[in-house]
Amino acid sequence: MRGEQGERVMRRYRGSAFRQLAGIGIVLALLLLSPISPAAAAGPSDVIRGFYGVLLDTMQHAQQLGARGRYQKLEPVIFRTFDVPYMAKLSIGPGWNALTPEQKKQAAHAYGRYIAATYASRFDGYSGERLDVTGEQKIKRGTMVQSRIVKSDGEPVSINYMVHDNAVGYQIRDVYVTGTISELATKRSEFATILRTNGIDGLIASLNKKADDLRG
Repeated sequence: MRGEQGERVMRRYRGSAFRQLAGIGIVLALLLLSPISPAAAAGPSDVIRGFYGVLLDTMQHAQQLGARGRYQKLEPVIFRTFDVPYMAKLSIGPGWNALTPEQKKQAAHAYGRYIAATYASRFDGYSGERLDVTGEQKIKRGTMVQSRIVKSDGEPVSINYMVHDNAVGYQIRDVYVTGTISELATKRSEFATILRTNGIDGLIASLNKKADDLRG
């Protein structure tokens, strides 16, 4: 009798265990068959919001960081957020194609350093400013992200960013101060004089010197 009772208990146990394993198998199968939704990729406006977040934090801690600290905080963000090689190419103009690969690399690096040092110098304090992304618009060459910097006295300054989707992701390719003045066009005009006088090596040296002077 005890043997029969024990056998019945074992059969019930085996049946319960089998049902549990079967249930786990079904769950695993559903997980494997169900499409996994990847995290939403950052869009053009998200890129600018992320950049503004770092910039605002840098402004709020400007005094503790100092000029060099602000530069060190912003430099990697600039190289990640801006399409620096493209911007250097457009700013230098047709002469870019005649440069060696090493000259292109040095020119792009000097250009990125200069951008980072410029931001570190301009945004050197905080007194209640706001950095707002206000919208975006598809254009032929990418997406124009509209934003504004609201000064402490309430005066808004429009700054638009031309953002392009490349192999790295969405990156800034041009900045329009007051909404319409292209930074690339301004830099191209400035660089043309240096290139005519001192060539590409002179431009690289000039950009590096400006970056060093601005970051302190």
